[in-house]
Amino acid sequence: MEKTGIRLTTPLTLEQITPLRAGDKVLINGIIYVARDAAHKRMVEALERGEPLPFDPAGQVVYYMGPSPAKPGRPIGSAGPTTSYRMDAYAPRLMAAGIKGMIGKGERAPEVIEAMKRYQCVYFAATGGAGALISRSIVAARVIAYEDLGPEAIQELTVVDFPAIVINDIYGGDAYVAEREKYRKLLQKV
Repeated sequence: MEKTGIRLTTPLTLEQITPLRAGDKVLINGIIYVARDAAHKRMVEALERGEPLPFDPAGQVVYYMGPSPAKPGRPIGSAGPTTSYRMDAYAPRLMAAGIKGMIGKGERAPEVIEAMKRYQCVYFAATGGAGALISRSIVAARVIAYEDLGPEAIQELTVVDFPAIVINDIYGGDAYVAEREKYRKLLQKV
């Protein structure tokens, strides 16, 4: 079965994300970085001290994911998204440093959505509960920083046609809000 969606290649450029709108289906290719709460805290602390991040953030995508151990012959186990709001305190600072995409699940705080508009960053959702299927898009995985954090260490993933949906675009569009409104209108007709 062929995957459909707008193909994006990392690092993301403004030319790639400018046409994206909330609700668009995308297929992400290239390198993405896995980081969760503890890694985000360390990265923001490093930036505040004037230190470089473990990877060049320019145009990069950060995936909020808790990996499971790899099965034999696979680079990673189940690779489903984790709840994004836990990174909201750190996301604006990382966007200011150059991050152009975030992948997770769930809604973002209003100040994060405003920062996405200011810094021209897109928030994508990966399907929660589909970690085993998502892992099929990951062809390589390696820890690159904060190994002492165990499953919260920063990982570099190489992905091919990683499926996601644009939830928040750079214009303030919000797929969650739009879909709830569409559903509300549909119920009014019933």
